[in-house]
Amino acid sequence: MIQKNIDKIIIGSALAVAASALLPIAKSTMQPIAAAGVQGSNSLIQRARSLLQMAREEVEDIVAEAQFERMKKQLDKEIASLNDEEK
Repeated sequence: MIQKNIDKIIIGSALAVAASALLPIAKSTMQPIAAAGVQGSNSLIQRARSLLQMAREEVEDIVAEAQFERMKKQLDKEIASLNDEEK
């Protein structure tokens, strides 16, 4: 039983020493990766905003064209009715 506890203490101490040695290495390795990830996500967000803006402009153009056609038809009807009244 004492041997089991001594083994656990030795393993725990070895892990603590290894972790303290590996943490700075892991930190220096992960920082550029994290920075690249942030930069990539910012680029992706910017592209998505650009695509949404383009889609919005297209929809606005379609709506404006539909309104113009509707107004044109209404004016044509009014002109036709005025021509019928004059006859």
